[in-house]
Amino acid sequence: MTLTTTRRSFLKGATATAATLLAAKALFPSGAFAQGPGPEVTSAKLGFIALTDSSPLIIASEKGLFAKHGVPDVQVLKQASWGATRDNLVLGGAANGIDGAHILTPMPYLMSAGTVTGGTPLPMSIIARLNLDAQAISVSQEYKDAGAGLDSSPLKAIFAERKAAGKEVNVAMTFPGGTHDMWMRYWLAAGGIDPTKEVSLITVPPPQMVANMKVGTMDAFCVGEPWNEQLVNQNIGFTATTTGEIWHHHPEKALSLRNDFIEANPVATQAILMAVMEAAQWADATENKEELAQILGKRPWFNIPAADVAGRLKGDINYGNGRLETATGLEMKFWKDHASYPFKSHDAWFLTENIRWGYLPGTTDINASVDAVNREDIWRAAAAALGIAAADIPEGTSRGVETFFDGKVFDPANPSAYLDSLAIKAMV
Repeated sequence: MTLTTTRRSFLKGATATAATLLAAKALFPSGAFAQGPGPEVTSAKLGFIALTDSSPLIIASEKGLFAKHGVPDVQVLKQASWGATRDNLVLGGAANGIDGAHILTPMPYLMSAGTVTGGTPLPMSIIARLNLDAQAISVSQEYKDAGAGLDSSPLKAIFAERKAAGKEVNVAMTFPGGTHDMWMRYWLAAGGIDPTKEVSLITVPPPQMVANMKVGTMDAFCVGEPWNEQLVNQNIGFTATTTGEIWHHHPEKALSLRNDFIEANPVATQAILMAVMEAAQWADATENKEELAQILGKRPWFNIPAADVAGRLKGDINYGNGRLETATGLEMKFWKDHASYPFKSHDAWFLTENIRWGYLPGTTDINASVDAVNREDIWRAAAAALGIAAADIPEGTSRGVETFFDGKVFDPANPSAYLDSLAIKAMV
């Protein structure tokens, strides 16, 4: 499989763009473009789903950081589902859609390949990661005494009995091929449950997960916060495991833009990214967690009690099954541990998992796909313009070999060996 993207126009001006922004920073320490060359446009439409990992976009809007960097008219627009996010990206901002979005990391790849856009590729780029960790797999209260946790295997016989009795076992994720789909499949398969044969995987938008569990339409789901915490707070189900326990410090959402927007507006693109990077640093500060929870709870954003957000933002987790942990280190990370930088090796894992489950063909050229979609070079240029400390900028594009809770190892230099090590898969 070959993914293509036009890079020449951006790369041609990249050095000049960085120089312009660095000069502006020296003249105007606040970051504002008071005079001289500035962004090509002052506006863009960015989508978000009501999930805690959209915080950098929301904070950039709330705290005036888009305005600070010369793009005061950026709109952060709520999307009903990941399918709606995709459809509005296909439309584009000029056609009443959106130019970019808080998005599941694999989606820009699936869209660029045309896999989820009706066969017509929509070239997209990932220009930043938005967070690490802090998703979870929740299970209905009905299974509270089954013993399921990080190990899903106690559910295997129970699910089999349920199906033998003619009942469906519905397991929800948020978008086929997306991060939550991958976490749910990995968790089930690691416990010996084949997600393609022993359960029915259904797609449910994140904000609708709790309501659907409440009325009994699903047995388990995987989603980001605050919906797992809200489920526990409403005593409807429990958290079997957080995704950070499956893969510690795992990548999750990304900031992605349409390529045509980037190519037409390289300075504006960098200005948007700088605002989001500053917002990520603010959101990561311990002293800002309570305020962040209050902001996210507001009606225009999540419209929920701040208490449904606050606990897991700090790494304090009530699993809802008698397990209560504080200071776990599993809090959502927006900046520390290189959370904002889009490692190419992480994108390679998501593509490999999409191959594992048949969403992409086994002939997919993983390296070429990652090089086409992952624009970590834009992130590095923005980091230079912001004067980010060298310690916060990774030396290379790979975080190296990753190890999962079940002992499986992913070497980004050898995805085939990882695939060969997996007993349950559905490759095509």
